Amino acid sequence: MRATRCNFLLFDLGNTLMHARGDWEEIHSRGDQALTENLSRYNVKLDSRLFRERLHAYYLQRDKDFQETTYHFVLDELLTEMGYGEVPDSIVRSALDAMYSITQTNWMLETDTRETISQLHVLGYRLGILSNAGDDKDVQQLVHGFGLDLFFDFVLTSAKCFYRKPHPRAFELALAHWNAPPQEAVMIGDSLEADIQGAQISKLRNVWIKRRAHYTNEQMQKILPEITIQQLSELPSILANLTIVRQ
Repeated sequence: MRATRCNFLLFDLGNTLMHARGDWEEIHSRGDQALTENLSRYNVKLDSRLFRERLHAYYLQRDKDFQETTYHFVLDELLTEMGYGEVPDSIVRSALDAMYSITQTNWMLETDTRETISQLHVLGYRLGILSNAGDDKDVQQLVHGFGLDLFFDFVLTSAKCFYRKPHPRAFELALAHWNAPPQEAVMIGDSLEADIQGAQISKLRNVWIKRRAHYTNEQMQKILPEITIQQLSELPSILANLTIVRQ
């Protein structure tokens, strides 16, 4: 038998590699306003409160079935119900882009993200991002804007692949980018349910980063991470000791 390291690393994005600068309520309000103002240029009138209410219903549903129907679908469906017929995709996209131009300003990288990711890249690890998100373009722009796409083989969102963590299919599709078996991969994230339990169901190794994690006592009792860390900077030394035993 011989021991080899786990070479494939899957990272969550929000509250793992980046975090919010401030409270989301004011940012969402401004973003929704930008969206509705953009639509009004095309003579499409939408109350921003109605859009936010529809999003909340969408959040509740996706948390039940772990399936992503995307912000684009939600907005398009709402406008159709309001009697606007088939609004061109370019107009829906333009409105969403206006909203994300506001919300993206509220994200910032963790102070140890770039150095840690760069170090892992130099050490020869294969890196990927698996993110639950309602819009693929938004996530791709964030990762590119932070200059992280230089280090990652892929950025897979639930908006792109339809399935949300902890659904096993999301992990299966991510690993397919490398043609890697789950036993050789590690999931690193802040969510006990989405990242850690999802990884365990799919037979991946797992590392819980706790510094910005939100969790309940029930989750803590039910979901036991393989490894817990406070800072991303702890990863290189932790991973060096995380091995696979081969026959």
